Amino acid sequence: MSQHGVHGPLTGLTVVDFSRVLAGPFATMMLADLGARVIKVEKPDTGDDSRSYGPFLDDRSLYFARVNHGKESLSADLRDPDDVALVRRIIARADVLVENFRPGVMARLGLGYDDARALNPALVYCSISGFGHTGPWSQRPAYDAVVQGMSGLMAITGSPDGPPVKPGSPVADLSAGLYAFGGICAALRGGQGTHLDVAMYDATISLLEGAALSWLATGQEPGRIGNAHFAIAPFDTFACADRDITICAANDLLFGALVSALGLPALLTDARFGTNALRHENRGELKKELESALSAGTGSHWLEVLESAGVPCGPISNVAEAVGSEQSAARQMVVDAGGVPVPGNPVKLSAFPDAGHRPAEPRLDEHGDRIRAEFASGGMA
Repeated sequence: MSQHGVHGPLTGLTVVDFSRVLAGPFATMMLADLGARVIKVEKPDTGDDSRSYGPFLDDRSLYFARVNHGKESLSADLRDPDDVALVRRIIARADVLVENFRPGVMARLGLGYDDARALNPALVYCSISGFGHTGPWSQRPAYDAVVQGMSGLMAITGSPDGPPVKPGSPVADLSAGLYAFGGICAALRGGQGTHLDVAMYDATISLLEGAALSWLATGQEPGRIGNAHFAIAPFDTFACADRDITICAANDLLFGALVSALGLPALLTDARFGTNALRHENRGELKKELESALSAGTGSHWLEVLESAGVPCGPISNVAEAVGSEQSAARQMVVDAGGVPVPGNPVKLSAFPDAGHRPAEPRLDEHGDRIRAEFASGGMA
């Protein structure tokens, strides 16, 4: 059992976490949820900026609680020689270090990768930044929305005749955190110290998927296509009599099942729709044909019909419907973290329990005295 009461495959691992706000804390939250001990190093007085971010429940920031539950908090001034000496002793005995300062900041504090490697050659040192530690943009400041805009993600999001749109979730931050989590686990498996350099920009570029492939193949800007797919049709949202639903018929067999279920068998022999490539080329005309049938019934009616026919489809749920669904409940995608609800861990491991209760987020410097004693000069390992 780890010190914070969570048993998992990473129990016994010690992580020293200098990161703030979202990308880094999201990565270390995943490590903590799988059993690692995470010591969060925070600036004195105010701590992580996200402690002041809403929404709040009983004066507790759910933003902070979501990505910091189960961690220990140590307040340390990284410009104070005594505090720097303390964190250096922690680094010397840690397995992983995570930081998301702008490149060069940790080195100026005497805590850069070369400094840490001298203390602990086996350390996995993970740096998360907006644009990485190399390249002409490495020193640019970045937040999620800045990176989403610069990565091309906004340019491909929204309707063809509308403005660029930022996705409703902080994709750049979260994807960087996930890549950091995966990279850390891979580096630990590699069994030797290394410096992981994870950029929010790189992470978001990697998620462009079909749009990036389209440009790489043709050299032409793919533009915005709304809810459609860059290579598959029908793969879109479609209007029924009362609401839109999503339908994804990604191959000829599913297309046949779809048009049969909708009572449109003539589309099977329509030359415009004979292959996926043709369906995609003529997706506007295809959408009109499908919606002509769908408009005769409600969304719930057509979802029942299409599900029975084996066609991948679904409602467009609001947040309450999604987070509050019976599927989310069955998968424990909402858990209790010290009395507040937060999203659960999507990584389910048969050999370890997926606890419905998680430790609370720490108060600022809540564990400071114990950590200082533990890592005092000459203290026990």
